Amino acid sequence: MGDMSSNEEEYAPSTTGWVRAAVEKMVAAGDTSVGGFNGMHVVLMTMRGAKSGKLRKVPVMRVEHDGVYAAVASLGGAPKNPVWYYNLQADPKIQLQDGERTGEYVAREIDGEEYKLWWKRSVEAFPNYAEYQTKTDRIIPVFLLEPVPGS
Repeated sequence: MGDMSSNEEEYAPSTTGWVRAAVEKMVAAGDTSVGGFNGMHVVLMTMRGAKSGKLRKVPVMRVEHDGVYAAVASLGGAPKNPVWYYNLQADPKIQLQDGERTGEYVAREIDGEEYKLWWKRSVEAFPNYAEYQTKTDRIIPVFLLEPVPGS
């Protein structure tokens, strides 16, 4: 993915109003804690758009354990996956910002026992996920975001 801070990279803001506003607020503050959701913290993923090739910034609820994060592709229990699910599949290398700290991470979709463990952690961090799962027939995907050594 290279250096995302270069000006040659084209950033494409979210088309969803509240997401765009939250991202703008976090970027301006340099701190994701200002972009919380109902008092709960989020982290900010910067990824490459699978179709556009442009940089996308996506806030997700903060689910963290031992320096590894989970990104839950819930879309509020919608019948389809969020667009960013396909972005991570196409290019799993991302930047993740938690508070004021930013690092390089690699996303990996999980299943089986690993999924059960991280789904439990995700619901503990953000109980709405359990409700979202009841609204959809799809199994809500979960990615682990693992730090790139030395980043």
